[in-house]
Amino acid sequence: MTKTSATVGAAPGYRPSATLPFGAEFRRQASRRRTQLALGFMVLLPLIILIAFQFDSGGDDDNGRGEFASLVEFATTGGLNFTLFTIFVSASFLLVVVVALFCGDTVASEASWGSLRYLLAIPVPRARLLTVKLLVALTYSAIALVLLAGTALLAGTLRYGWSPLRSLVAAELAPGEGLLRLLAVLGYLAVVMLVVAGLAFLLSVVTDAALGAVGGAVLLWILSSILDQITALGVLRTFLPTHYSNAWLGLLSTPVQTDDVVRGCISAISYATLFWGLAFWRFTRKDVTS
Repeated sequence: MTKTSATVGAAPGYRPSATLPFGAEFRRQASRRRTQLALGFMVLLPLIILIAFQFDSGGDDDNGRGEFASLVEFATTGGLNFTLFTIFVSASFLLVVVVALFCGDTVASEASWGSLRYLLAIPVPRARLLTVKLLVALTYSAIALVLLAGTALLAGTLRYGWSPLRSLVAAELAPGEGLLRLLAVLGYLAVVMLVVAGLAFLLSVVTDAALGAVGGAVLLWILSSILDQITALGVLRTFLPTHYSNAWLGLLSTPVQTDDVVRGCISAISYATLFWGLAFWRFTRKDVTS
């Protein structure tokens, strides 16, 4: 019987595919304080917003808030609208930070603790180690998004009732259709956040400083958002990873506008694939000394 090069000289019974199981890494990350705090905050934020609304004085001085004040009024008309408002205020920064935290900390933290070389000495194949860590990070990112929206929907419905979905870009949508639209919005945001996940994961492989990987991904996302506001860049803006980050608003319009949504999905998946490819290429050729 011939043996593959991957198993030549290996101990009897050794199977690379059995090293670092997904479940073991998932439980390991669940026990970390940063995971617990991040997920806990995703549950807490909708409750904080709900409590803040109870202190609304009802005054007519908007201090120039205009559109935002209108969104606040929509938010208090039903659970679906409250969920939409929570997503609106979280999508541009909070979700970016949380996804960057899960994906940027996963490899760099092992290197900073000096445990990465011991994982590879088990031995865990490098490609498998990265794959498992990436899948776990993406899973927790998805859980964070679901917790945020789920808590907002539950709390908002209990407080404001189950009413049609309203927005500034569409007529009223029946609760059933409104819920489907919100699920579509969450799906699109999950795809857009793949860019942040890919960038943070790449930086996590490149550096041994977890804070640098997380902060670097967030700063680059903010930089892309700023550049996207510069109209002088013209068509070049369409190549920025953040250009279609707000295309989910088209999913709330009547009729539904999906052109930018499709472009945004293609852009996000392309960037994420590029970043993940570079991460695997770099890590499989990197001298791991920490």
